[in-house]
Amino acid sequence: MFFSCDKDETSIPQAAYEPIPVSIEKPDNFPEIAYNLEANPPTEAGVALGKKLFYDGRLSANNSIPCAFCHEQAFAFTHHGHTLSHGVNGGIGFRNSQPMQNLAFQNEFMWDGAASHLDLQPIIPLTSDLEMGETLSNVVSKLQADVQYKQDFIRAFEDGKINSSNMLKALSQFMITMISSNSKYDKYIRAEDQVTFTALELDGYNTFQDKCISCHATALFTNQEYRNNGLPVNPQLNDQGRYVVFENPDDLYKFKVPSLRNVEKSFPYMHDGRFASLEAVLDFYDSGMVDNGNVDPILLRNDGTYGISLSNYEKESLIAFLKTLTDNEFLNDERFSEY
Repeated sequence: MFFSCDKDETSIPQAAYEPIPVSIEKPDNFPEIAYNLEANPPTEAGVALGKKLFYDGRLSANNSIPCAFCHEQAFAFTHHGHTLSHGVNGGIGFRNSQPMQNLAFQNEFMWDGAASHLDLQPIIPLTSDLEMGETLSNVVSKLQADVQYKQDFIRAFEDGKINSSNMLKALSQFMITMISSNSKYDKYIRAEDQVTFTALELDGYNTFQDKCISCHATALFTNQEYRNNGLPVNPQLNDQGRYVVFENPDDLYKFKVPSLRNVEKSFPYMHDGRFASLEAVLDFYDSGMVDNGNVDPILLRNDGTYGISLSNYEKESLIAFLKTLTDNEFLNDERFSEY
């Protein structure tokens, strides 16, 4: 009698746990790492497994929508050209895909902070009917049926188990390596490679320090707080922001302050992707805010209107400065690429 199978397990070398550590180094100008590295120490095998999972469409219900579908490296891991995230069966979400960078230094995730730990964040898009439309148990079953994944999990984790906990930990190990810290701005601040700002960039930097730094603070360019910036409410979405997490009236229309790193590449902008350009964003802050009932008081001007007054030159110089935050090394780093 003859037997055959799709994959002959005996043809694949038996794996063993390989705890070769991967160092997550804090750039000199960055805040402290927030992710608990002791609870989930990154290893070469774990990071490689996380990367493989990140690009695997089998994490979705139709086996064709990987995490990378909405997070493209060349665009700071955003969904380039889409105002709202897309998913299985033509589903369209209700928020713009956020950049994925410097997650190891953050404590909460998503526009509304619904995920309080990086290990838990992937559950939200994975189980969303509009995004990946899957269940953790189904994903685990698919992975368990794959002979190569059995070897990958054995190398990555001491218990070698293919389960949701290890899957999520592997994804985190990959994501915390995604550090963007080598832009022109970084090299200027760290006095590296004799990098200097142009007069226009320097003026923009000074304007940024004067008018933007209260929210886009630290080297992450976000204070990681939740603010209502006076956006007119989109009636088709009526996205109430952080209010949907705790139903606290004070959180109505508040969203997490986004990082501005690689902002040149992460368009469109705002939680619903309504602005296609940086020029449109600055025009909004100058003259487009409305009183939606809960606008941050810091944005109230002396004349009783909301906004940040910006001259045409200030807008031009701000954009020149924001482009210094583009980190081409990060955007082209093969460690984060599929191939």
